Amino acid sequence: MSHAAYVDALKMLGRRELSETQVRQRLVRRGHSAGEIDAAVARLLSERAIDDARVAEAIARTETAVRRRGRLRVRRQIERAGIAGSVARHAVDEAFGAIDVDALLEASLAKRLRGRTRAADDAEFRRLYRYLIGQGFEPDRVLAALKPRRPDGAE
Repeated sequence: MSHAAYVDALKMLGRRELSETQVRQRLVRRGHSAGEIDAAVARLLSERAIDDARVAEAIARTETAVRRRGRLRVRRQIERAGIAGSVARHAVDEAFGAIDVDALLEASLAKRLRGRTRAADDAEFRRLYRYLIGQGFEPDRVLAALKPRRPDGAE
């Protein structure tokens, strides 16, 4: 049995945390056979070099702390990495258990407004709304945060 797939996977994992699905996809792209990939992944799982729960938690931390994204976007990112929905939900619940979501939303909004206290016009107000929804924040929270920042100050 060739250890090339195992060694390639270890090198990938040495650079960053990857889910089982991501490791499999990258080994396929490198031309390894299905049998080699299965053997390498099984070994890496037994050694805990691959751990989808750990990857999900890492993604959740990065998405919230660095990118200031909301719950829905964070969960989408985790699932996009090929991690099961139940594992993604648990990681998101853990990450957001220690976070003030409104403060996260305010930080994301403040960054977008670049020091200003309100939107310049209705078009910017709509862009801010779409941006924050795209970042994974719930629509009712977004509207509550944006209302005081209407261009004319009206409710």
